[in-house]
Amino acid sequence: MKNVLIFGEGSYIGNAVYSWLQNKGGYNVTIMSSRGKYVSEIDLSPYQVVYYVAGIAHQKETKDNAHLYYEVNRDLACAVAKRAKQDGVGQFILMSTLSVYGLNEGIIRKDTKEKPTTYYGKSKMQADRKIQKLADNEFHVAIIRSPMVYGAGGCKGNYQRLRSLALKTPVFPEIKNRRSMIYIDNLCDFIERVIREDITGIRIPQNKDYVCTSEMV
Repeated sequence: MKNVLIFGEGSYIGNAVYSWLQNKGGYNVTIMSSRGKYVSEIDLSPYQVVYYVAGIAHQKETKDNAHLYYEVNRDLACAVAKRAKQDGVGQFILMSTLSVYGLNEGIIRKDTKEKPTTYYGKSKMQADRKIQKLADNEFHVAIIRSPMVYGAGGCKGNYQRLRSLALKTPVFPEIKNRRSMIYIDNLCDFIERVIREDITGIRIPQNKDYVCTSEMV
């Protein structure tokens, strides 16, 4: 029985993984909000695994809010990872993003180059790199760089906007493209496997088949 902490209550993915692990069995799962938390006051010693999904995304970026991306997506994530290592947590899983490649669509592979273009992508990439440096034989780190996630239950982001457009418009142009995506249940199943098998390193889970935007609409 592994004790798992999901850091990021209110997150669509965090809540989905929480329910998935609860239904799977074999895990004691706690979900914690990042709001109003001082990392120095958090005790992570009861947990074998910390899954970090807190972050800022899906909002318009401006020069005035740029600092928030780095404070939450990078600085807070790194602080929680350091605290987890200090408290003897064995595995830290960081939820990252396709945006570290500078892509909002398209296909991502193992050899895709990092080239973030947004505050969101840049802050997440910096967190990825800093937290990877904390890894050692006792502190295992997994970085999950997910493409667009879709599914029921409050999914946000580009998928929800596309779904809304598809329900409203009678006509949609034929767009012959291919993009990496992942269904929420597939992502949850993958996260459970990462925990169960103590998988480390950068991982890019995605559906077996690439998606064409026109076909999805």
